[in-house]
Amino acid sequence: MESFKVIIVEDVPLELKGTQGIIRNDIPEAEIIGTADNEQSYWRLLKQQVPDLVLLDLGLGGSTTVGVELCRHTKESHPEVKVLIFTGEILNEKLWVDVLDAGADGIILKTGELLTRRDVSAVMDGKQLVFNEPILEKIVERFKAAVSGQLVKQEAVVNYEIDEYDERFLRHLALGYTKEQITNLRGMPFGVKSLEKRQNELIQKLFPEGTTGVNATRLVVKALELRILDIDNLEPDDE
Repeated sequence: MESFKVIIVEDVPLELKGTQGIIRNDIPEAEIIGTADNEQSYWRLLKQQVPDLVLLDLGLGGSTTVGVELCRHTKESHPEVKVLIFTGEILNEKLWVDVLDAGADGIILKTGELLTRRDVSAVMDGKQLVFNEPILEKIVERFKAAVSGQLVKQEAVVNYEIDEYDERFLRHLALGYTKEQITNLRGMPFGVKSLEKRQNELIQKLFPEGTTGVNATRLVVKALELRILDIDNLEPDDE
C-alpha cells in the first residue's frame, strides 16, 4: 500500500485518540493531515488540503444526518476522495443505507474487529463496499432470507399455477385497486367480468379446503402468506 493522506472526522476525544492509535500502529503508510470534530472544522481542513481518504464518524454532535451530508458533499466536490465510514451507529440500518447512497466506499462498525489495515488497504486499492464482520453478518443474513423468500415464491407460483396476470391482479388488489382500475392498467387484456372469473379461479386454487366466505381481502392475505406476493415489493404497474 502506497502512502496516503487522511482526515479523521470524530467528535469524541477518546475515540479519536483510539482511531489515531490504530492508524499510527497498524497503518504507517497513512499520514493524518488533520482531525475535525464538527462540520465547520472539516470543511476548513478540506479547503486547506484535499486528502486521499476521509475516515468519517456519522454521529457528530448528536446528529447522524450531518455525517451523511458530509459524505455526500465530499463525494460531489471531490469524487476521487475515498470516504470510509467508521461509526458507532451499530443498530441504525437506515443510516447505513443513506450513507451508501451518499457515495461512501465502505462502512466499518465500531464493534468486533474494528478498523483493520486490510479494510483500509481495500478502500485505497479502489474496492467499493468495504465492510467489517458485524455488518457483513447482517448483509449475509438478509441475503439468505431474500433468496429463501424468492425460492418459496417460485415454488408457490409453480404449485398453484400462477401466471403473470394472476400476479398483477393480486398485487393491485393488495394495493387497494378496484377491478375497474385494474382493467385500465397498461397491457391488462381483461374486463371486469373476466377479472371476477379469474378471482374465483384463484380462490379455488388457493383455498382447496373450501371457498365459503372467501372474499378479495382473504384472497390477498392468502397470496401474501404463500409468498406469491412479496409484501416488501408491492409496487403498482404503470397505468
